[in-house]
Amino acid sequence: MNKRRIAKALTRIKHLPANKYFFSYAGNKLKHLYLKLTKSTQVAYPSSVMLELTNRCNLRCTICPREYEYGKQMDKGNMDILQAKRIVDELWPYLDSIGLTGMGETFLNDDLEEIVNYIKTKNRGIIISLSTNAVALNFIEKAKRIAGKVDTIQVSIDGVDEVYNSIRKGSSFEALSKNLKELVALCKGTQSTIMLNMVVTKENYIHMAPLVEYASKTGVKYVDFTLLNLAAVTTLDVSYYQFYQSPEFKASLHELDKAIQRYPKVLVTNKNFTTHNSFQKCPFPWTHFYITWDGYLVPCCAKPFPKEMNFGNIREMAVLNALNTNDYRNFRKMWLANKAPSFCYNCHFINIEPVS
Repeated sequence: MNKRRIAKALTRIKHLPANKYFFSYAGNKLKHLYLKLTKSTQVAYPSSVMLELTNRCNLRCTICPREYEYGKQMDKGNMDILQAKRIVDELWPYLDSIGLTGMGETFLNDDLEEIVNYIKTKNRGIIISLSTNAVALNFIEKAKRIAGKVDTIQVSIDGVDEVYNSIRKGSSFEALSKNLKELVALCKGTQSTIMLNMVVTKENYIHMAPLVEYASKTGVKYVDFTLLNLAAVTTLDVSYYQFYQSPEFKASLHELDKAIQRYPKVLVTNKNFTTHNSFQKCPFPWTHFYITWDGYLVPCCAKPFPKEMNFGNIREMAVLNALNTNDYRNFRKMWLANKAPSFCYNCHFINIEPVS
């Protein structure tokens, strides 16, 4: 566990639910442990959930599933604020964290501030995170209203300079840098931490080390690297993953290690690509449950398209009931047997070989 997560965990422990809600919280933890030990396909109330406040976006990024087959077929909109509040009302006594991010740009939902405030009125120790491209219209004005309330603001960046511009179409590196510097200033001295996230591709892998340098110069403390997930990027074949075994990519990893040594104030929280992969590496059947803007429970954040697969809609049933439908439990049964369904084909949790 890295320093950022330790700090968030301490915040959570300091503000656990009080009075009768503490017993609900503790009892749910015990139920979760019992179900895990007995290898049940049932789940208790979730400790973590993701709310897709919107799947609309102001950019057309080349690596985003929105730009491919599944994304072009999906319905688009914003989560109704009353629906968001109903979800929070049901789950808050059991939650440790909540993500306010989905397939779209979070700041395009004009109710973001009110939803953040509502969560905090329930329990100020619930860890709130969100992801943003940081270049939506009036971004800084909107960010001012949630700075210090949201625990982690993850900024998607995917390279620097012209490489960034070529991937994140509709944005510019100059505009991002301007907003990022203002965001750093806004969050300084508050509980809000900023993280840069880069999805590593053939086009930008040489920018892993430069991104650490950029974070240091900009005053961003955390950087995260993930490998491209092809589960919903339908124009690329699974053979794309072989690139991560190439000498060129491994050389860039070596340069990244050197940059981490040069800039010790920047903490790279994820660059572990050496673990063996399988369906059982995926955590999403059991945690970080994803609820789409229109109420569907879908398998994961990499492919959150209800028309492809969903386990029910919380407009029609309670969240806990939707989490324990027969379809969802059969999905977990496959996980326990380590047999990935066809839905998961080409996912990087399954198809990328460990990078030695």
